[in-house]
Amino acid sequence: MAEDRSENNIENGSAQKEANLPLPKKPKTVNMPPRTTASPIAPTIARRPSEFSISPLENNQIGAYGESKKLIVGREIALTGKISACEKLVVEGQVEADLNECREIEIAESGIFKGEADIDIAEIGGIFEGKITARKLLIVRSTGLIIGEAQFEILEVERGGKIKGTIENIASADDDG
Repeated sequence: MAEDRSENNIENGSAQKEANLPLPKKPKTVNMPPRTTASPIAPTIARRPSEFSISPLENNQIGAYGESKKLIVGREIALTGKISACEKLVVEGQVEADLNECREIEIAESGIFKGEADIDIAEIGGIFEGKITARKLLIVRSTGLIIGEAQFEILEVERGGKIKGTIENIASADDDG
């Protein structure tokens, strides 16, 4: 009968009380050593997408027209020298250079360009001083000023735009009889 009673006590959940069994212990917390501020591994520096290596298929696209051959000279930046083989030059600062083998130049209202430029399309919103040859289109914005010599096939001057010097309309290849 003692066995029967112990079975009943187990069913009633009071077997631990009668057997004086200890209650399960709480898990111990483990003390971790404090983190050091100096890490032996240097942090990774985020890189620009252009700094990653590109696959050979994308390498063929670099010579295509687009953002890959665009040069921007920002405000308060001065650049001197020869510029060639760019698709578009944007001048917001100061440039003193010869520009050839380029497709397009844009001089912002804050930009100053001094030198010679032989391009397809020119948009002058700032100051251009020197000789400019626009084989297709020359646009002088209302804030633009050209000082020197300007050659063009098509000329557009907004009200307020100025040209001081000589201008010459160059004939296109289609105009040759």
